[in-house]
Amino acid sequence: MKIWTLLKIFLSFLCLELPVFIFMSNLWVNFSVRDLCFDSLEEVPPREVGLILGTMKGSDKYPNYYFKYRVEAAAELYHAGKIKKILASGDNSRKDYNEPQDMKDALIKLGVPDSVIYLDYAGFRTFDSMYRAKAIFGLCSFTVISQEFHNERAIFIANQLGIDAIGYNAKNLGGSYNRWMIFRESIARTAAVGDLYVWFKKPYFLGKREYLD
Repeated sequence: MKIWTLLKIFLSFLCLELPVFIFMSNLWVNFSVRDLCFDSLEEVPPREVGLILGTMKGSDKYPNYYFKYRVEAAAELYHAGKIKKILASGDNSRKDYNEPQDMKDALIKLGVPDSVIYLDYAGFRTFDSMYRAKAIFGLCSFTVISQEFHNERAIFIANQLGIDAIGYNAKNLGGSYNRWMIFRESIARTAAVGDLYVWFKKPYFLGKREYLD
């Protein structure tokens, strides 16, 4: 009987409380970051550092355009003098998979000097990237570089962690890709609120302090 009671409580939460939590989490994120994401290169305020969020590169035959457009946006910011340094934060959990290095290689091909690119190999999630930017790299202000839907969540997390973050929106994909990402993002924003205020998450890995010269 006790198990059945617990099951009923859980099902009640899924049916009633969870949709409300999802809705309120997304509303909070959307409200908090309004006017902090920029599409125009001319309008984005300058920052010392741009933080580009990782995703898989894809292959020459099947490139990942989310990756391509993020890297191009970061290079645009640098060449326009809107940022002076770039922190590439992504997943390097396997020897054969290295998002930060892939971003660095792509940035160099776009004319960004090697000397201004720094790598965060433990940006396994957006939450980790934001947390580590402050805790490991000592950054309290930067421009996040990703697609708009991703920037909004990243800025929300950063601001809740006491970071003055804005976003420069990379070109997005349309059609079914965008519809899927909007759905996925609504869940990710709910998880971000949970990470911050329900589960009090910490990054998977911290490590020793590093500095951007």
